[in-house]
Amino acid sequence: MTEKLLNHHAEGPDSAPPLILGPSLGTSYALWDKVAPELSITHRVVRWDLPGHGGSAADLIGPGAGIGDLADLVLALADSLGIERFAYAGVSLGGAVGLHLAVHHPERVSSLAVICSSSHFNGSKSWEERAAQVRAEGMDRLVESADARWFTPGFTVPRLVQDHRDADPEAYAACCDALAAFDIRERLAEISAPTLLVAGRDDPATPPAHLREIADAVPGAALVEIPGASHLAVAQCPEAVLTALRAHFDGGAKRGMEVRREVLGDAHVDRAQARQSPFTARFQDFISRYAWGEIWTDPTLSRRERSMITLTALVAHGHYDELAMHVRAARRNGLTPEEIGAVLLQTAVYCGVPAANSAFAAAQRVLAEEEG
Repeated sequence: MTEKLLNHHAEGPDSAPPLILGPSLGTSYALWDKVAPELSITHRVVRWDLPGHGGSAADLIGPGAGIGDLADLVLALADSLGIERFAYAGVSLGGAVGLHLAVHHPERVSSLAVICSSSHFNGSKSWEERAAQVRAEGMDRLVESADARWFTPGFTVPRLVQDHRDADPEAYAACCDALAAFDIRERLAEISAPTLLVAGRDDPATPPAHLREIADAVPGAALVEIPGASHLAVAQCPEAVLTALRAHFDGGAKRGMEVRREVLGDAHVDRAQARQSPFTARFQDFISRYAWGEIWTDPTLSRRERSMITLTALVAHGHYDELAMHVRAARRNGLTPEEIGAVLLQTAVYCGVPAANSAFAAAQRVLAEEEG
């Protein structure tokens, strides 16, 4: 018998680092519509639906469920997709799932972002009352207050409100049971994954103080507060959330600069940095983030292979100053002088003999310097 799994949507290259995105109570994975496609440029993004929400079966959990039950469903989904270790970001209830995973399954979580969430949700009483109300009356009365709970006045996302209305009452109530029992404050110091907390300044459900409490307890955690955002900051202020998540999960220019130094050498990068001016600063940042932080870090090709491709492209376009720099990089990436010569000989066939002649001259000067 095939195990039932959470409904999910995957986007981005299979070879990219996996990133799992968790939803808030009452929403579907559509919560991430303005953010996930952008994150999928650099990650294999998997968004999931809570039981009884979106396309997930309601009977995946039952009364008295805990956050650990939802976390187990996420792990089962990851296993089914062949994902062993992943970055994770979650909103509210989805964030609580992330905290549970980071504490109880640290070997699975490479990095964590907790958005508009809490390590506890103000005790059990209000959640027990909400669960009882939904079990007795269904979703309609609760949906009437969705915009006030989720957004600042005047803002709404009709798709998410409809998702709230369509949620299965029993599954929704079981999620309320999980929130009622959740309190992981005493375990926060055990979290070892790099952790980002994102708070909506105008969030009435999980105010910034809740995120600050987590940030203070998790070693090395960072906190970002978004002005003008309420509880569903991902939907209301997607650009601000995206900026924070990219910096956290991608490593941005910092990771790119590390790779740039490994490939080109400290001396070259130091010279480039010394020549940087306010006019060129944004271009240097672009190179570090995009060329080195995204392209050269993609594990699909080895650095040796990337060096060979780069040498060919530089010959084709006649960029011989850059070619000299990348001959040095190719040596640093493990290519022998004979292999570099073979690459340049190949360019004679496809880029032209004059281009290859200039390339051999530039490469010979670099290799002679190396021998000297």
